[in-house]
Amino acid sequence: MDLRFGDSKPTDEEREAVDALLGPPESSWEGAARDGAADDLRWARGGRAARDRRDLLLPALHAVNDRVGWISEGALHYVCRRLTVPPAEAYGVATFYAMFSVRPRPATVLHLCTDLACTAAGAAGLCAAVEARLGPESGVQVERSPCLGLCERAPAALVVRAGETARPASGEETVQGQGVTGGAAPGAGEGRRGRARRHATAVAAPATPEAAVSAATAPETAPPEPAPALAVPQAGDPALVLLRRVGTTDPASLDDYRARGGYAALRRAFELGPAGVIREVTDSGLLGRGGAAFPTGRKWQATAAQPDHPHHLVCNADESEPGTFKDRVLMEGDPYALVEAMTIAAYATGAHQGHLYLRGEYPRALARLTHAVTQARARGLLGDDVLGRGYAFDIEIRRGAGAYICGEETALFNSIEGYRGEPRSKPPFPVEKGLFGKPTVANNVETLVNVLPILTLGARAYAAIGTPASTGPKLFCVSGSVDRPGVYELPFGATLGELLALAGVRDGLRSVLLGGAAGGFVRPDELDLPLTFEDTRRAGTTLGSGVVMAFDDTVPLPRVLLRISEFFRDESCGQCVPCRVGTVRQEEALRRIAERTGAAAAGDVALLREVGRAMRDASICGLGQTAWNAVESAIDRLGAYE
Repeated sequence: MDLRFGDSKPTDEEREAVDALLGPPESSWEGAARDGAADDLRWARGGRAARDRRDLLLPALHAVNDRVGWISEGALHYVCRRLTVPPAEAYGVATFYAMFSVRPRPATVLHLCTDLACTAAGAAGLCAAVEARLGPESGVQVERSPCLGLCERAPAALVVRAGETARPASGEETVQGQGVTGGAAPGAGEGRRGRARRHATAVAAPATPEAAVSAATAPETAPPEPAPALAVPQAGDPALVLLRRVGTTDPASLDDYRARGGYAALRRAFELGPAGVIREVTDSGLLGRGGAAFPTGRKWQATAAQPDHPHHLVCNADESEPGTFKDRVLMEGDPYALVEAMTIAAYATGAHQGHLYLRGEYPRALARLTHAVTQARARGLLGDDVLGRGYAFDIEIRRGAGAYICGEETALFNSIEGYRGEPRSKPPFPVEKGLFGKPTVANNVETLVNVLPILTLGARAYAAIGTPASTGPKLFCVSGSVDRPGVYELPFGATLGELLALAGVRDGLRSVLLGGAAGGFVRPDELDLPLTFEDTRRAGTTLGSGVVMAFDDTVPLPRVLLRISEFFRDESCGQCVPCRVGTVRQEEALRRIAERTGAAAAGDVALLREVGRAMRDASICGLGQTAWNAVESAIDRLGAYE
């Protein structure tokens, strides 16, 4: 193996964490003690079987980080031996993710969100106050973080403490007395070879300096998070479709879910057959809700038609776009809906294994999905014979570790497979060669959950909601300068003004950011814009993932734009030059503009345009291609820097 770490050895605690996940080593080649009688280091073993375990690299790194708080050279070397991964490659993976550290740090890390909604809600003052109270001697490392997905409760803080058994999330009980292993249920992916103690977490949102410090110093006594229904101002409205069970159904109870219509869609799917399900989804006009708006039925049909097997289903729950939190609310408030929807999607596309990739900053969603998967498996709704229909399907949950780029589907595949989360060139497309080189359908949480009403209402009734080109209901994440931030469900075609009126937009509205950091700004005189894919496209902006972030005249626009540029600089994976260099140059130019006026500033604006065009035309993936969008729209639509 290359890049050997010398004589560094894992501590007993690190070894225990890895062995709890992978099982005990079978030979000294894998790191077992050498007894001198049989020196099996003279020959290599593992081969293909060891390479097939490469996908356990990220869970193994989580196991060490969760137990100790950081990943030492000795621990990394031991993981490499267990999985036969070259240390240089494992080091590249460990240093790729923001939630990991390869340098010693305290067991407790306090993540303070400094992204757009939290910045507008006073994150700068919160950070300064917390950092003044929690010095090096506090035993807490304070880290300024990108969006934590808690925008409706900004400013937000997340505490992660290593080495402790996790306190169950609000309203949860530990599943049948079992702990959660590396982010998955026992027997589901990361836990299939054993169980490691899970780290402890606490959330303070909206956070005050006192609440953040208290949560960091004693996370086990932090108050529980509010119910997910509080993030849905419309909760309880009988007209809701996607959010109808949030706040009305116990998210931990499978019986309650089934009593309120759960698994009716799966039963109809079995009646229709795979081709019939795809036909219904196609006829419904469902477009992907992750931002690209690709027809879901076409994607499913293309995957199902591939002769190469096995097929894979991937649920992209790595919701990292600043300002986006709709998937979190769905997973926390209605987790069984996602399990059912994934089962339907897999059945239609010929997949027997589902992979749910969940962002690492969502501890309550992890607990509730783990519980839901475990209960569904115990009740015959997952496993070798789903609902007694002879169809086998199971779900494994994989935790991300803080990388926005892993929201790009091929970067997500690489992350699951145990590589750096860098996007792949297309073609081949995922429907041909995706996860593990096999045909793969990848959808985000909101897209999948839309499949349930398509089957229960029928394609025609579903398509009657919204507009002919943008069918069905849409979830919008409203935050910023509004009185009632949260997730709103409206049919496509409702106007931006109608949505903001529901959320209670404040006086002095200056701009609205649609689509998040990768989206664009609109002016206060454009609130009659219909919220559809086609209308926003014609208006020169985008719906993206459904972010609607309002800014009033108390929020300095240059600071918002600078934070967007910082975000893209930090989150660029660095694989391609246009994005790696362009995001840095964009931030540098914005910093100079903040200090200049007149001709000097105009020159930097021209440079921004040139750099933006280069990123848009030449970047390998959507991150670089959209990194300039918000800045461009602010200059052109809002007259920024004039």
